[in-house]
Parts: sequence; structure tokens; C-alpha cells
Amino acid sequence: MEPPLALTGLNILVVDDDEDSRFYITTVLEADGASVMAVASAAAALQVLAQLHPDILICDIAMPSEDGYTLMGKIRALKPDISGEVPAIALTAYDDREYRNRALEAGFQIHVAKPVDPGELVAIVANLVNSCKK
Repeated sequence: MEPPLALTGLNILVVDDDEDSRFYITTVLEADGASVMAVASAAAALQVLAQLHPDILICDIAMPSEDGYTLMGKIRALKPDISGEVPAIALTAYDDREYRNRALEAGFQIHVAKPVDPGELVAIVANLVNSCKK
């Protein structure tokens, strides 16, 4: 009998303007049991957030029109019952201390540099979910 997949039952919202990144992240997370909705912009994320009630948000930082920091500020201003407190991961090519600190200050729980290993991404998501249940 196979052990249960680490992300089984999780609803995850992925926000990234890069189609290849959305495909990669979605493929990795779905292969480990998650249900993933991937969108290409902050505006699209805000449209689906209240209906989806994701367990986790994974968001790129550098996006045209509206970046991940601005999106996170808008999400954190929402009421908890419409996903204002969703645990969030900043997944970005910007990997220095300044960007990490800015992501945490914006409301992300974790800052992860791209590219990320598939196993590491699954572990990060699973650990964040587990830490938020406590």
C-alpha cells in the first residue's frame, strides 16, 4: 500500500506571469496530491481568491502591472473568512536579503528562490501547512 501523498487534499493558488513557471509548479504540486489553480496576474488571483479559499498561496514577486508585494498587501487587508490570512510563499528569482526581508514584511511566511527543486517545493508547502495548523 502506497503512503498518502504529502499534499493530498490541499487547494493551492499559484500566481506567476510566466507560463512555464506556472506549468512547472502546478505539475510538481499536483503530482504530490494537491489541487492547483494557476493564474497569470495579481488581478486574476484576487478574482478567484474568495471562491477558492486556498490552503496555500504561492506567488511570484516580479510581475507586470502589479507585483507580488502589492498583491500580498491587498490579500492581508482582506477579512480572514475571504482568505486574508492564507499562508503564502514568495517564489522568486530575487534571492538576496533585501528581497527576502521585503517579502516577509509584505506578509509572506516564506521566501523561496527560483529555481526550486521539486522535492524541496513539496516539503516547503507541507511544512508551511503543518506549521499553520498548530
